[in-house]
Order: sequence, then structure tokens, then C-alpha cells
Amino acid sequence: MNAEAGRTASAGTNAEAGRTATAEKETADVVWSGSWVAERLGVELVGDGKPDGDRELKDLLGLALRRNPKRAHLLVSNVLGKHVPQKPSVVYGTGFELGHRVRGLLGDAEARRAVVLGYAETATGLGHAVADGLGVAPYLHSTRRPVEGVARAGGFEESHSHATSHLLLPEDPDLLAGDLGPAPLPGAVSDAPLVLVDDEFSTGNTVLNTIRALHERYPRSRYVIVALVDMRSPADRGRLTEFAAEIGARVDLVSRGSGTVTLPEGVLEKGQALVAAHESEAAEAPASGAASESEAAATGGAASESEPAATGGAAPAPRPCTRVDLRWPAGVPDGGRHGFTPAHRAALEPALPAMAARIAGALGDARRVLVLGFEELMYAPLRLGTALEDHTDAEVRYSTTTRSPVLAVDDPGYAIRTRLVFPAHDDPADGPGDRYAYNVAGAGFDAVVLTVDSAADTPELRAPEGLLAQLAAHTDHVLLAVVPSYTPPYARSAPDPRASAFERQEPPMLPEPLRGPDFSSYAPDEVGWLLQDLSDTELEAPTEEREEAIQSGGAHYAESLPVEYQPSAQYQELFKAALELSAARVARAVGTVTETVLAERTPRPVLVSLARAGTPVGVLMRRWARQRHGIDLPHYAVSIVRGRGIDANALRWLAAHHDPADVVFVDGWTGKGAITRELSAALAEFDGFDPEIAVLADPGGCVRTYGTREDFLIPSACLNSTVSGLISRTVLRADLVGPEDFHGAKFYRELADTDVSGHFLDTVAAHFDEVADAVDAEVKELLAADRAPTWEGWAAVERISEEYGIHDVNLVKPGVGETTRVLLRRVPWKILAKRGAGADLEHIRLLAEQRGVPVEEVDGLPYTCVGLIHPKYTRGATGADGRAVESK
Repeated sequence: MNAEAGRTASAGTNAEAGRTATAEKETADVVWSGSWVAERLGVELVGDGKPDGDRELKDLLGLALRRNPKRAHLLVSNVLGKHVPQKPSVVYGTGFELGHRVRGLLGDAEARRAVVLGYAETATGLGHAVADGLGVAPYLHSTRRPVEGVARAGGFEESHSHATSHLLLPEDPDLLAGDLGPAPLPGAVSDAPLVLVDDEFSTGNTVLNTIRALHERYPRSRYVIVALVDMRSPADRGRLTEFAAEIGARVDLVSRGSGTVTLPEGVLEKGQALVAAHESEAAEAPASGAASESEAAATGGAASESEPAATGGAAPAPRPCTRVDLRWPAGVPDGGRHGFTPAHRAALEPALPAMAARIAGALGDARRVLVLGFEELMYAPLRLGTALEDHTDAEVRYSTTTRSPVLAVDDPGYAIRTRLVFPAHDDPADGPGDRYAYNVAGAGFDAVVLTVDSAADTPELRAPEGLLAQLAAHTDHVLLAVVPSYTPPYARSAPDPRASAFERQEPPMLPEPLRGPDFSSYAPDEVGWLLQDLSDTELEAPTEEREEAIQSGGAHYAESLPVEYQPSAQYQELFKAALELSAARVARAVGTVTETVLAERTPRPVLVSLARAGTPVGVLMRRWARQRHGIDLPHYAVSIVRGRGIDANALRWLAAHHDPADVVFVDGWTGKGAITRELSAALAEFDGFDPEIAVLADPGGCVRTYGTREDFLIPSACLNSTVSGLISRTVLRADLVGPEDFHGAKFYRELADTDVSGHFLDTVAAHFDEVADAVDAEVKELLAADRAPTWEGWAAVERISEEYGIHDVNLVKPGVGETTRVLLRRVPWKILAKRGAGADLEHIRLLAEQRGVPVEEVDGLPYTCVGLIHPKYTRGATGADGRAVESK
């Protein structure tokens, strides 16, 4: 063991760290941000004896007071990015440089066997940056968030913290075992070093507790401790040396700076009294002059939940929050809670610039920007911040929220100037409580990019007293970026050395969703297609050939594509007229179904449209939510195939990036309910997804969530790809779609001149404001009504199938939308139209005339029209005229 050699190396062999400290500090040299506490309590920071040691230490640290019965003072780092907003590049660069030094200390061979462990919550980002600097080691951080289904690999206590218990929850239970594997021999000791990273090394108690707990379970011969500052007393240094000798391991220490904290007699009691006095002063402030939360914090008081957001009068209307779709790379964990490997790092790095560009694009003309992380989620927002520095000329700073209650005093000689107080919003295991954001209010940020994981993207976050509202009171623009919470998909309930390699492997990494303009004519934020691009594959076949193959059982309809219908000039004019006639009606249905989803299904829906008819509806629902509520709903399109089910890989991607309970499946309309039944059956194998579909129109009475149950013309049904982003119907064929692929589709770029996808969306959305009152009234009635599915449509289809001698419900396509599909993509036999149906059927009559299909008006039809596919079709057909049906 050589603890002192390591300490000497950390304090003296890398003078560059000391030389750059001054250049990186945020506070001015005139006033040290610890002077307020030092003057009142006699607390003193003393450098390690090097030239300029005191000044360098004070460049790294300020002082504050906190409500803690074990330690009143708090060392506040200026380069950690927790309490003091700092340049992301400085925060990340500090940890990265420490990692470089660890690799130099260990050498390449030992570095490749090492594991890096960071401490929650303060050092999760620092530890990750150290692991990046080391370059070749996996990273794990402790957590205070238990995760169901993930077994504990250990735990320890942090004696001086306000929340002491740490859990270790690696996805790979052998991660901490190093080179010993799952079942080490008794007495075996690993040669894989464990690198422990914390923001400060003050007494050594936390590290001792960690090493003691882990060494009993995973003994190893070497440990390296990394800290921003080593503030141990001589006695504490000696205690660590004795402990290392006791366990027979070598312990090295690498730190950015070192020194000691001089604490006078009775400092704990004096500090507690000082905190109490300031809080009492704030509590006794006159009600008529109630301060804002930042003002109350500046005087040292805790802002109550009932305090207004501004001095005097009613709270101002909250500013809208812009949700930024990061498109976080699939399969990359949000941090090190379950482990983060070099392979994960390699997948994240190339994705960072694009994510930063999306944030930069939403910032507008903001000139001073804060990227605000969330408790243990420090690394993801830090890396977004470093990438953002390269994508904007704005001044970028980074910090995170915290559990730790700290007194705030508005004095330049005090490290915590202001604080925001808000309720926890991630359903913490230890129950509800206050959380804090320091030095945000009053700091002059004209935009804040709040970054949380999906587990923390909850109604509490959006509550009137929640964090988003608190931030909106102190900045012009709040952006919300949500990183999907990573849960190990194959987590075992306990480590099992008998598990096979297959059971241990991670699922294959799925690609990111396809987006326009590379795939579809929709804007990239309107929809992400969970499909593979088959645009270069020849898939089209003549309609008659496809029909014969499908009905003979020789092929499935999803194995090929019909030749895209090219609308005549007359039909295009008919579409435009139909759109103008029905746009307001569609807008009202869009508003009704969206408001019903927001009220009943989930407060944070993830719209997943069934490609392709559902996609324009999903885009319109997203637009409604943004225009009426200021929220950006994630929206994806997935493939579902009758008789084959939904794309399982798309569901796996969704479950990895979002809470399945938040997924709302969206379709255009119901016919007889075949897809509704298909989805319900398919989802029986997947936990957490709600099989209920939200549709624009439900003439079949198949669902509970709908915009209307009338069977009317939805103009997006009039055309194929040219009203659906130029995307084909989806394809599922074994030679093209492997077991780990998304279903496929084509992007018809060559049809761009006839594309009306954007025109359709814009025309409908232009009516949102005028139908808002009608929507509110309609939704109020619907929420109180019995909307249980009647399946009236299915009964009608069965009756029609028998009456017309078809005897196959799959060849009966009820409703305007389905009838249009028959005329565009199948071989139609005849059209049944409700007697007296008017403008809703003009395009049907025109298409039927073009294809030589009779339209038969009938009474008692529950739909506006029904399309009948030619039964028992062959190109010779049956009957003398080629259209009749041979009776059985």
C-alpha cells in the first residue's frame, strides 16, 4: 500500500491543474465566495503549502451553511457544476483530466481492467467524466433510486450526508467482480483496480465505508481514490493508511487540489444557530411584502409552496415550456446507474452534435443559457452542455438540482446566492420532499434547458409549484429535454453464475427513428418513423396480380405494394374541395380526441400512430397539444399488419425510451375493428402497453377514445402517400425484414410535386382556434358519457358478408376511409352507399366511375358507405361479366 505516494502525486506532480484553476473560476478575485462564512464562524481553508496554494484552493471552493445535524458548513465547488453554474467544458474537462492522470498512474494494462465508481448524487457526473478520461474502463455510480428487477450488488453509507444510503445496481452483476467472474474461489483477490470518485475527500469516512463493504464481497488488490479536493486532516490520512494496510491493498489518491479545513470549537452549534436565525428572519417577513422564492432564498429563508412567483398581486401566467425531442440514441443508458461501458460511450459521442443542434435550434436569440440537470442525472446534461457550447454563440452554463438543503444568502462573499424550492418530481423511494436549484434565480439566464430522465417527467414537474413553473418565473424561455430512463431489459432478480451467455447479453441495438426530410416530407419534429427504409427495393406489383396472390393464399398483402395511384387533375380538385369542406370538422375531431387523451389516458402521452393512416392524425394531435397547451408530445409511427401483429422491435424501442404506460396508439378511423382486435392480441405479449387505440373517427363503435363516431370524409383517406408524407404502406417480408429489424416502407421522393401532406395539415390546423369552444363542450360531455365499444360495425360487416354471398369479412371494408382504400389499392367489386349520402361520397363516386365499379344505394346502412373487394378473385373472374359472384 502506498497512500502517501499517491497523495504526493496528486498534490504535486501535475502543476498544470493548479495553473489553470484561476482561468476557469467564475467568481471575481475581489471577493472570495467563502468569506461570509469564514468571517462569522471562523472557518478557514488552508492550502497544502505550495506557492499560491491558499489562492488555488479558494479558486476551487466557496463556503455555505446547511441544515444538517452532522456538519453545518458546506464546501461548494466552483468546477463541479452542482450548486454553482459553470461552463460545461470546464466541468467536463476537470473530470476528464483527472481520468487521464489515473490512466497514467495505473498504466494501460491495469487501466483496461479497472472499474470506475462514482458517488450519488453529487459526483455522478464527475465520476463519469473521470471514466471518459480513463477511456477504457466501464463506469458505475451509486444511486438512491431502487429499480425493480435489478438486484443489489452492494451498498454503503455516507455518514455526513443528509441522505445516507447508497445502492449499487449494475446491469451486469459481474461488473464489480472484475476478473474473478461470477463465482470466484474462496480467498481469490481481483487484480482489477477500483477507481472511486467523489467531489471532495474530507474525512475519508465515505470511502472507508465503500471499500469495507465492497472488499468483503469483491476483494481486490488496488484502489484509486479520485477527488476534486483532498481536505483530510493529518489524522484522517493516517486512518486511511492503517485501513489499507489492514485489508492488504494498495490505495492511491489523485486530486485536483489539496489542503485542510480549520474548524474552531463549537462551529457546528454556531452554524446551526446562524441558519436558524436567517430562516426565522425570512419567516417573519411581512405578508404584504411577500418575497419571491429567489428573494426569500437570498435572505436565507425557505420559500413556502404558497408564495407567489412575483412580489405582490397574482402570480403571472406561466410562460410556455418548449419540449425538445433529443432523439437520444437507442440502447445508450442515461447515465451510470446500471453501468456505462466504452461501447456505450462510442455510441453516444457521435450523437451529441445532432442533439445539441436541436437544442440550439429551439433557443432562439437567447444569449445566456443554463443547462440544468436533475439530481443524479448529471452526465447527460453535462455532455449536452459541452456539445451546445460548440453549436451556439450564447454563453452556456451548467448546474443541476439537488436534494441537499442549503442556506442561501445574497452576498458576493457567500457561495449560494439564491435558491428555488420545489417538490420532488420522480416519485422517490423515500417519499416526497423538497428539492432545490441554487444560483439560478437572479443569475440573468434568458433561457434554461432543463434536462430530466423520463422517470422524472411527471405531473409534479408541471404542477403550479413545480420546477418548470419556478424556472419560468426567472427566465424568458424554458426548454425541457427528456432523456429516456434506462432499465436493464434482461435484469435478473439476483446474480446467477449458472446463467447462459444468451441470458447475459444485451438486446441488439435498434436504430434511431427515421425522420424527414431524409425519410418522409414531414418536418423532423413532427414524427419519427420506427421503420427501415426500403425505398431502393422494387416492391410494387399490378393490383390484379396482388389480389389474386392474396386471395389464393400465395402471398400476404404486406409482402408487396400496390402501384401508387396517380390522381387525375379532376380528382385533385375534388380532394381540395373536400378538404375545404371538411377541414373544420376534422379540426374539431382532432381537438376532441387529443383533449380526451390528455384528460383520461396519461398527462404525458407518447403518441404512436399506426402507419400510415394514423400518422397524419398523430401529427395533428401533436400540433393541437402544442398550440393549445404549449407542450411538445413525442410522436412516432409504427407498423401493424393484419394477421402478423405489431412490430415487436418497435415496441422494444419504445419501451427502452419511454414508459409504456404513456404510449397512446393512434389511428385514423375504425372500420369493423380488425386492427383494434389485432393490436389488443399483439400487445398481450408485452407488459405495460395499453391496447386502446385513439382514433379520429369511430363509426364502427370499436374504441372508447375518439374524436367522433360519425362516418364522414377525412380528406387524408382520399389519397395514398401524397397525403401521408410520401410514405408507402408498410412492408413485412422475411427476405427484407429480419428478426431484429423494424418493418419496412418506401419514401416516394419522386412524387414530391404532387405532395399535399403539409397542405392538409396546415389547412386543418388553421381551424383549431375557431373550434376550441366546441371541443371543450364536447369533451366535457364525452368524459361523462358511456363510451363503451358497441362493435356495431362488426355486426353489420358480418351481415353484409352473408347477404352478398362473400362469406369473408376481410373482403368487406366499411366506412369512407376503408372504401377509399379498396378503390385505390384492391380490386373492388361494388360499393354500397347510404341512400342520400352527399358530398362525403363525391370522391368515392369519381373513383368508382374511373374503375368501372357500380355504386349501389341501400337503406339501413350504419356507415356512409362500404367497399366490397372482389371475392374469389382471379384475372378471369367469375360470372359472365367478370364482376358477378358465383353463389354457393
